[in-house]
Amino acid sequence: MPTRPLLPRLALLGLLALAARPTRAQAPLTPEQVRRWQHLDWKADGVPGISADRAYQELLKGRPATSVLVAVIDSGIDSTQEDLKAVLWRNPREVAGNGLDDDHNGYVDDARGWSFLGGPDGRNIVIETLEQTRIFGQYRAQFEGKTRKQVAAADREKFDVYERAKAAYEKDKQAEQERLSRLTDAQARNAEIFTRLKQALSVATLDSALLRRAAATHPELPEAGAVLAYLHRAGYASDEAASQGLAEALQRARDRVEKSLNPDYNPRALVGDHPADLAESRYGNPDSQGPNASHGTHCAGIIGAVRGNGLGADGVADAVRIMAVRSTPSGDERDKDVANAIRYAVDNGAQIISMSFGKDFSPDKAVVDAAMRYAADKGVLLVHAAGNSGDNTDQTAHYPSPQYLDGHDIPNLITVGASSRHNTAELAAPFSNYGRKTVDVFAPGVDIYSSTPHNTYAVFSGTSMAAPVVAGEAAVLKAYFPQLTTTQLKQIILQSAVPFHTQVEQPGDKALVDFDKLSRTGGIVNLYQAVLLARQLTAVK
Repeated sequence: MPTRPLLPRLALLGLLALAARPTRAQAPLTPEQVRRWQHLDWKADGVPGISADRAYQELLKGRPATSVLVAVIDSGIDSTQEDLKAVLWRNPREVAGNGLDDDHNGYVDDARGWSFLGGPDGRNIVIETLEQTRIFGQYRAQFEGKTRKQVAAADREKFDVYERAKAAYEKDKQAEQERLSRLTDAQARNAEIFTRLKQALSVATLDSALLRRAAATHPELPEAGAVLAYLHRAGYASDEAASQGLAEALQRARDRVEKSLNPDYNPRALVGDHPADLAESRYGNPDSQGPNASHGTHCAGIIGAVRGNGLGADGVADAVRIMAVRSTPSGDERDKDVANAIRYAVDNGAQIISMSFGKDFSPDKAVVDAAMRYAADKGVLLVHAAGNSGDNTDQTAHYPSPQYLDGHDIPNLITVGASSRHNTAELAAPFSNYGRKTVDVFAPGVDIYSSTPHNTYAVFSGTSMAAPVVAGEAAVLKAYFPQLTTTQLKQIILQSAVPFHTQVEQPGDKALVDFDKLSRTGGIVNLYQAVLLARQLTAVK
């Protein structure tokens, strides 16, 4: 699944206490600085950003650049987004909508990219099962009720995978059912409170201004102050917006229970492929936007939203084209689709691939490994989000993993954890996966403002946001120093990361640790330092 951005605001009154996190003192920032904090500089601005603004102002101004093609393998990208449409890739060899494979690459009408989640009739998968659900469903008839000793020796490896998947499935299902119950109860409580307060005040809508006045003039209505505080902390403008947000959260939880965690749910038939045939690649449809492009559009904006145009947000890279490849539903992506998406991106000229998705099981990892080797052979850099489970991935596997099945490191892959704008105990995002051996570096991934569909903008958090920051940095380096190889790009990005020795709460258990113990580099990516290193590396001897 996409390494889901955490909800930008809490959806219900009853869970406010769960979201509250104290913040440490920090120099005040302007609203504009907060909105684009990932571009700021630690020394100049007091913010552990990537120093992108400083790099452009001091090192890159006047230097020629060559446009770089970055593929975003994700949920899809809104092709009409005002801050992105100028940089979105178009296949120059394909005529859109004529029903022909003009460039003879096996994909009809792929003028703007491709979706491996669509069918030839134009329908698209929106929600998929989790991988543990699929594994549980696949083997339950064969293994349910049996012990390992009762299983044939040739099947014991499959049995072990089934047992792990079953445990994860049952744990996830119980947690999601409990969440659904809490959300259902909270919806009822919120509706009751909102209705009672509106009746008492004789109004149709509760907004902040009205509630502020009511809290001051109606001491007999303590709910006014409570609802005002809730709307303020959760970022809602009114009770209507809060109710809508809660309804959306409730629907997501219901979809998880009824579809993603339902072993009998299978939407794959609409694609028309043969899921078990891992060599099959010519399936899908040209709808690279898909039915829910919020996640992919946000990631694309982080990489390459047009800088300095006065719209929305600024991307990291200023000389970039972005290709949309859809393989990531709500639920877990299939290994076959990931492998085909990587190959499609490589074959169509992508130099960098951003991958903000991940899962706990990878039954067909070999086919993904082969695609990554193919990308390495073609000189393509892969940037992957570490995941949002708060796990030490040195101990708990997360896929795609940074090693091949044979244990060797994947040389063209960078795995990215998420950091915040506070150089305090909260510098490491509390949700971010980490690992001295399996996470290469951290990048800004908390409260990142970027583009969303229909010319809107939103703040998301997740390692999903950190990975495209790094992909954007790689694109800048490749654009201004086109002679750099994939090996050199990775080397520069990791070596130029700025180390932080802040005592931080370790994700997952909140034990205090040195930030530099959470990744291979111990640092946060920094474009200014990367450009300095690239200049040294490419200087004429």
